Order: sequence, then structure tokens, then C-alpha cells
Amino acid sequence: MYAAIAVAALVGTQLALVDILSESPSWSALTDGPIATFITIDLLALALVATIFMIVEGRRLKLRWLWVYIVITFAVAASVALPLFLIARTRNLAAARTTTT
Repeated sequence: MYAAIAVAALVGTQLALVDILSESPSWSALTDGPIATFITIDLLALALVATIFMIVEGRRLKLRWLWVYIVITFAVAASVALPLFLIARTRNLAAARTTTT
């Protein structure tokens, strides 16, 4: 389920990025109008919260390659990074559970 969401988010965000870059946008394009401002602030706040969660939880679980998820959050999209992180977290917890039993 997480993988399907990550793939869909990757395809959707990258197609939108190609459209945006083909139009030579300015930063103000992200914040022109109240709806764009709301969405921009909401997504930045969500990316920040997801990053904090990934760092805290990743360190607690000693996840390998933790920094990759943080880079993906801001270089690609939080909607791609968080599901990938959750896959790694789930696999790590499952491996730890089988080790202890």
C-alpha cells in the first residue's frame, strides 16, 4: 500500500514539476492568491513534521540510510519520502520482531 502511494505520488509530482518548469515560474507563483498560499504553507508544514518524525523514529530504530529520506522529502516530494520511510520502518520492526521471537 505504501509503495503504491509512493509511486503514484512520484509520478504525479514529477509530471506537475515538468509542467511548472516548462513555464519558467517565479516563487510568487506558489503564493499568488489565498488558495495557493494555504496549500504552500500546509505542504511545507507537513514536510517539516514528516522530517521531524522520520529523524526521531529513524534514530530510535537505527534505520540505515535515514538521510536519504530527508533528502527525498525536499528534493523530490514529502509524499514520496514518507511512504518510503514507512516501508523501511515497517520492515525494520518486522525484522526486529522475528529476531526477538
